Amino acid sequence: MTLAVLLAVLGAAFLHALWNALIRVGTSRIGAMVILSVMEIPVGLAVVLMRPLPPAEVIPWVLAAGVAHFGYKFFLAHAYEVGDLSRVYPIARGAAPMIAAIAGLFLLADAVRPIEYIGIAVLGLGILTMARGVFTDGESRRLLPYALGSALATASYTLIDGMGARVSGDAIAYVGWIYVVDGILFATGMVALKGRSMLGGGGRAWAMGTAASVASYGAYAISVWAMTVAPIALVAALRETSILFAVLIGWLVFGERMTPNKALAAALIVGGVILTRL
Repeated sequence: MTLAVLLAVLGAAFLHALWNALIRVGTSRIGAMVILSVMEIPVGLAVVLMRPLPPAEVIPWVLAAGVAHFGYKFFLAHAYEVGDLSRVYPIARGAAPMIAAIAGLFLLADAVRPIEYIGIAVLGLGILTMARGVFTDGESRRLLPYALGSALATASYTLIDGMGARVSGDAIAYVGWIYVVDGILFATGMVALKGRSMLGGGGRAWAMGTAASVASYGAYAISVWAMTVAPIALVAALRETSILFAVLIGWLVFGERMTPNKALAAALIVGGVILTRL
């Protein structure tokens, strides 16, 4: 991996943490996620209009991915309503590869290396340590099921996206179509559930939502590109530095409480994810 690709992947990790941080700005995290989803539609259309139409067999994968992304956003937004960025993000982001790794033990025929077993154990310890802080620091316990629900949805759409992109043969266009479908499903679904007030918030909320949408696509696109020019396992591992970026943003920008246990838990989660992906 060249220095330029290394910096690009670290930039993608920062962008992923950044768009999550932007969702935390404002009074309604759910409303912010709806605005982000609305703005994903033109971002996705700008991509797909420059690519060939996908084959018919790709459509079920795109629709399935859109449903999985709906669950991801739904749980994540509700987690941010009741929890800090520096608490929710590491649990949601770290539990996803652990779920995928454990599921792989039973569902896949691939041989599991000893280092991956170690990674799962370290991940589990880090997540338990982070979750324990919710109880010891007097935070809302409701963030835990929401964060874990987001992680389960992430593990699901990761599997769907991986297979769907292969069927498509055009990963960039595939991601663009997911943005269109995901944006429509989440925005219309949440407006139907919670009313048109989800589209309010004023110019500042829409500016933040637009910035979050662009950062979200940038993070994904850079990662996809990096995997074409560098080892996939190395790129996947480096992306997880987004957990550290999120913890630092929560602490330094939002003034969230930083304890030794939270810092240790974040480091364990990052280390565990890297071990499972190397």
